[in-house]
Amino acid sequence: MKSQPTPDPAANLGASPAPEQLDSIKAQLDLVLLALESLMGLGSEAMLEAAEQLGIAAIMGDRVTLWRLRQASPLRKGQGRKKLDIDEARGLVLVSVHLAQQHQSKIRDAVTRLEAATAQNQPLHRVGVLGDYLDTFTNFYEDRMTPDDLPTPETLRDLALKLLVDLLFYSQAGGTRRLWLALLERSR
Repeated sequence: MKSQPTPDPAANLGASPAPEQLDSIKAQLDLVLLALESLMGLGSEAMLEAAEQLGIAAIMGDRVTLWRLRQASPLRKGQGRKKLDIDEARGLVLVSVHLAQQHQSKIRDAVTRLEAATAQNQPLHRVGVLGDYLDTFTNFYEDRMTPDDLPTPETLRDLALKLLVDLLFYSQAGGTRRLWLALLERSR
């Protein structure tokens, strides 16, 4: 029985980034995964399972490989252990969008609650799912990122909320292309 060829993670994503854009893309992808982890309580097992389902386990088939890919982010403590190549970046995009699509209803609920709380001038940390998400995101960020680059609490909150809204867009049809184009645009 012949094994299926591994799908090309580059399919349908369009332009490739210039080498100097990869550092920014690495950081942005790690933040998207951090937001998913924070909102859904996902861990490396869910990411590895998504890679398996997508047929890209060759890119990230075990915890160590996934950890090295995430450590490629220039924002991370101890970063630089692994350079991220274009196929790995595209693979992380596919995994991120796959997970966002699997959890679209929870993302949509969180964004709906964000809109309602904002419209009512309600403190976000008092809205169950939002408070939990913001606390977890902040704790993960402070634990994993270099202390030199820690933003103010307000900046970190704004980043977490922006990523939450972005996840809603990535969870919809065309999310893979949307995330890839956003990564390219933000890395310029």
